[in-house]
Amino acid sequence: MIPPAPAKGIQDNYCLQGRQWGYPGNCQFSSYAQCMATASGTDAYCGINPQYAVRQQRRAYPGRY
Repeated sequence: MIPPAPAKGIQDNYCLQGRQWGYPGNCQFSSYAQCMATASGTDAYCGINPQYAVRQQRRAYPGRY
């Protein structure tokens, strides 16, 4: 049996960002709506996870990296 990954190592599509979170922030959200629901009522906002963006770019343009 494979043990689950530690929570801090989990990276997903969207990151909760802001003064408290820094950059890239808390990147545990698989959807923008999830992230925005968590950010609601705070001074945080949501952005695309830079690691996710790079993976998407590599899929769109295979062989260029």
